[in-house]
Amino acid sequence: MRSFWAPGRVNLIGEYTDLSGGLVLPAALDLGVRIDAVPAAHIILRSDRYDESASLAADGTGFENGSGWGRYVAAVAVELALLGRPAVGIEGSITSTLPVGAGLSSSAALEVATAVALCGVADFPLPPLVLAQAAQRSEYRAVGVPCGVMDQAASVLGRAGCAILLDTGSLEHELVEMPTELGLVVINSGISRSLESSAYATRRQELEQALSARGELDAMLTRRLRHVETENRRVRNVVDALHARRFDELGELFREGHESLRCDLEVSLPELDRLVELAYAHGAVAARMTGGGFGGSIAVLAHANETGTLADRVVADYEGDATAYVCHAADGARELTVAP
Repeated sequence: MRSFWAPGRVNLIGEYTDLSGGLVLPAALDLGVRIDAVPAAHIILRSDRYDESASLAADGTGFENGSGWGRYVAAVAVELALLGRPAVGIEGSITSTLPVGAGLSSSAALEVATAVALCGVADFPLPPLVLAQAAQRSEYRAVGVPCGVMDQAASVLGRAGCAILLDTGSLEHELVEMPTELGLVVINSGISRSLESSAYATRRQELEQALSARGELDAMLTRRLRHVETENRRVRNVVDALHARRFDELGELFREGHESLRCDLEVSLPELDRLVELAYAHGAVAARMTGGGFGGSIAVLAHANETGTLADRVVADYEGDATAYVCHAADGARELTVAP
């Protein structure tokens, strides 16, 4: 039995900028997807989260007839086959510690874990970002979501104790060490969303229209463009503030980023706004919504010795069904060494 792992991610700053080749600052999480499997003639996987299983050809063909999470597995196999991966299947199980619909890239983690496993059993190594791009394409193939590369790239590039400054246009990247004085909390609003059923694709179209427009923009497109332009600056400024340990500045930048997502991009919800308010009220250094919006989670940076208390207090004061995760920036996707 071989074991493969891919983490989810939390995006600290740089939301929707990856749709226009901009800057992002995600961190891989110590929450993710694990696949335990052996080589086989076909791909046969069972999930701890769903009753259904996925059973398909080793090259993923026929995935169009699939449903549920199996679509992602099949789409990854198809994309890897197009890159020349030998048609070696796997049989085993999938387990996950990531909440679904929380904005922590559970689908990207599944895609990357599947890609790492399929490449591993076929002895078909790929450069990390080539694998990430194949996983990115599989999301569109599986469910039609025109996502950027950030989620999959964060899953393969993650490093313990670090965020990743990624230029999604050039794919140049560097690790940004997280100050040890700060801890990371993710608080799920309890409002689940899927990108394929939200207005995510609409926002992408609006951003593309704003970026390609010539002449004067209408009020809505002006707001969309302003978000992208100011968010790219905020990413650089957050990196500088992390390096210099200017924590007050971090709080201001996260607040600005959340307000831009709320007012200019219009992807936040009152529940996310409320969680951000509560986080600051209970001593957060910085807080804002994270991910594609329309539900999901907020990301909170707090003093390292206060993360658990802050998480408990925010959840207790929130009027909905929130769940908090005290997390750590973690290593990226890989085959795990399992003791015999």
